[in-house]
Amino acid sequence: MPKAPTTFPPEAKALREAEPAVERLVTLAVIIGAHGVRGEVRLKLFTEDVSGLEAHQSFNGGTLTLKSVRDGSNGAIARFAEIADRTAAERLRGTELAVPRSALPPLAEGEYYHADLIGLRCVTDDGQEIGTAVAVENFGAGDILEIEKPDAKRFMVPIAVAVTIEPERLVVDAAFVE
Repeated sequence: MPKAPTTFPPEAKALREAEPAVERLVTLAVIIGAHGVRGEVRLKLFTEDVSGLEAHQSFNGGTLTLKSVRDGSNGAIARFAEIADRTAAERLRGTELAVPRSALPPLAEGEYYHADLIGLRCVTDDGQEIGTAVAVENFGAGDILEIEKPDAKRFMVPIAVAVTIEPERLVVDAAFVE
């Protein structure tokens, strides 16, 4: 006998449709301190250069509006409409500047955003489950993937030589698995 279709009351459907899908945010920079006395801030960039920030008018759901950004000695210097003086700039130290994932430009073949790898399951090239991708670091010699095993121990592998990126998982060369 076929199973009867599941029905929901009309108000339940309306509530489901009204709930906005939570979109993942991607951090492009973090405020590391004040610069000068007029409210400019120093930024640590997670983009290749300041053009990655210039492409966006606002950050953090519209709470910070970018007025200008330029290269600095160790990152960038930015001015936001909402920051009027050095005291306000200092209070924002540690604030991440994030945009919705959908606001980022499309990628070329072979490119990836670090944020897209976080949370993906990791398997060896022979299909054995290893764990979950928890971080991507770059210490100067290329991107390094940090994987957390089910026992909560972590290890790192170089992405360029040891990882194949697939849409729903990361395949790691078994020779690099600890």
